[in-house]
Amino acid sequence: MQEITVEEFKQKIENEENVFLLDVREPFEQYQSSIEYENSKLIPVGELNSRLDELEQHKDKEIVCLCRSGGRSGQACQLLEREGFPDVKNLKGGINEWARKIDTSLPVY
Repeated sequence: MQEITVEEFKQKIENEENVFLLDVREPFEQYQSSIEYENSKLIPVGELNSRLDELEQHKDKEIVCLCRSGGRSGQACQLLEREGFPDVKNLKGGINEWARKIDTSLPVY
C-alpha cells in the first residue's frame, strides 16, 4: 500500500492537481475535524464496499484515503486496490497528523 504525507497532499492541493480525497471516518468525526477540500467525499469504511459505485467516476484519478490516524484508511486502500482502483494512497497519520502539521486550528482527537 502506498502512503502520502500530509505535506505532499497539501502540495497537491496547492498545485491544483487532480486528486480525490476519500474520508472513511464516521460523519460525527468529520464535524469535529476535516480538511476543507472540494474534491472529496465521506464514505465510512464500513459502507465502502456497498458504495463503490459512487467512486467509479474517480477511478482514474489519484485517490487519497483519510481517517483519524491511518488504520481505517489503510483498510479502505486495500479494498479499493482489490476492486481495481489503480492509484490509491493512504494519508499517513490521518487527520490528526494534518492537524498537528498543516492546520493547527483543528483539534487532535
